[in-house]
Amino acid sequence: MANRWILKTEPTTYSFSDLVRDRSTVWDGVRNAAALIHLRAMRQGDHALIYHSGDDKAVIGQATIAGDPFPDPDAGDPRWVVVRLAAGAALPRPVPLAAIKAEPLFADLGLVRISRLSVMPVSAPQWRRLLALGGI
Repeated sequence: MANRWILKTEPTTYSFSDLVRDRSTVWDGVRNAAALIHLRAMRQGDHALIYHSGDDKAVIGQATIAGDPFPDPDAGDPRWVVVRLAAGAALPRPVPLAAIKAEPLFADLGLVRISRLSVMPVSAPQWRRLLALGGI
């Protein structure tokens, strides 16, 4: 079974619509040690939800991890890794952070517990509920 992840991005820097337009991208710029651990655990075929931080604060769309992690070619440090990400569909309804925080199921989710974490795992029940809240 594929793993499931949430990837946070500032939409003024790179939004889900940018990913849809580009169809795929190298997900880079992650420097937080905990987030890098999660990034290194990703495998081709894993599923991801894209979360807009900043003013939006909502899960916006889906994506697929399109390749295993590899060293960031622009970083000059082998500890920093990136993954290739392929665009999926937008959620019919964005899932706002307030709705996520309101549900006990998400109490241990990184979005709730560690708000600055940019890459985090999502359990199967949490994944199903996020998709349901998003209209899928």
